[in-house]
Amino acid sequence: MLITASEVASVAHGTLVGLDCEATGIAFDSRTLRHGQAFVALGGEADGHDYLRDAVTAGAPFAIVQRGKSIDALTCVEVDDCDAALTAIGRHCRDRLTSTLDGRVIGITGSVGKTSTKDLVLAVLKSQFANAHGPEKSLNNDIGVPVTIVNAPDVCDALVLEMGMRGLGEIARLCDVGHPQIGVITEVGDAHSERVGGIEGVVRAKAELFMALPPSGVAIVNSDSVNAMKTVHGTSARVMTFGSSETASVRWEIVSVDERGCCTVRFTTGDQSAVGVVPLPGIHMASNAASAVAVGITCGIGIAQCVEALSNTHSSSQRMQWVIGRNGIRILDDSYNANPVSVAAALRTVAETSAKQKYAVLGVMAEVLHSDMAHQEIATLCRQLGIELLALETDLYGTNALSLSDIASALGGRDSNTVVLVKGSRVAATERVVQVLVD
Repeated sequence: MLITASEVASVAHGTLVGLDCEATGIAFDSRTLRHGQAFVALGGEADGHDYLRDAVTAGAPFAIVQRGKSIDALTCVEVDDCDAALTAIGRHCRDRLTSTLDGRVIGITGSVGKTSTKDLVLAVLKSQFANAHGPEKSLNNDIGVPVTIVNAPDVCDALVLEMGMRGLGEIARLCDVGHPQIGVITEVGDAHSERVGGIEGVVRAKAELFMALPPSGVAIVNSDSVNAMKTVHGTSARVMTFGSSETASVRWEIVSVDERGCCTVRFTTGDQSAVGVVPLPGIHMASNAASAVAVGITCGIGIAQCVEALSNTHSSSQRMQWVIGRNGIRILDDSYNANPVSVAAALRTVAETSAKQKYAVLGVMAEVLHSDMAHQEIATLCRQLGIELLALETDLYGTNALSLSDIASALGGRDSNTVVLVKGSRVAATERVVQVLVD
């Protein structure tokens, strides 16, 4: 979206230092900044102000900085708080898009499947709306949501916002910026439950999305999940369900599963149905795809077109991606994050393959309320499914904690007859395992 430095100064109550200029979108990381994007110098582990000259080199026309931190080589907008300024800019740009969006603003949350569902929803929407836009990677917090909005095209005709949470009130705050009119809750499970007092706290936190919808909005919810269904209580929006039961507004039914774990699925709504392939591995992806079909139908797209469009899905990295390692070893890279629900789903995907040898390299599952029990239950599931568990740098699964080199040695001689799931919470950095097995 086209924004000017003077416009930003007005919206963020800042001071323009230098000549007015314009940018197309915004970035908070100088390494990924595209030429022509403005740069916002956020704080945190790395102070964005230390990278202002890198932003100049990358082609930023102007930067948003804290007061007194402008540099001579770049037009700057000085503000009291860069984080608050980014929120204000995101809210302003969302208001600018109101007329072109015409109610097609989709907020997606859930304990699992947010990013994959975002990818599926975008594929469906782009079959009808050429300027549909969503986040790059997993931009789902107070930084990611406004950045997603500001980076939308000026003629954006459908906007997808991924909304994560690590505590109560966070999704409500994101909704205050993005103003979703369609909400999707994929599942409610044991993710970040330690921070909100257990599963009921997770239900309340996720329900903030549906509570923020207007009466004219649509709450799309997973009817196969008891906890997800609790989130619709009190919403003023119309409720639309997706699930495997005959009572679901959009029903999914597995027709077949191929060697990659990708499903051919029949989707049904009312007296209409269509069959198509969900190109992301895992039976649980059929549910995510059904929610995308529900979004498409809500936006006026026919079910046949929705299902056909699923094949155009571009999956995000480190999420249920097949990677070929040394000697042909097959790696299911789901290393981005983990909780008990998502780990169980990924394990079942591995179990469905015809591989002679099946392994799961699992890191710690962080911020789970009953951590010991949760890790032991996953270890039990591995045994039940005939999958050998290799625990990366943790003994919570009841097995020896293995180093990265230990795991590399254990899997070093394996070939195409072997499938390895790699998964763990962000703190475990299990993507290191994928790198070692590929290089």
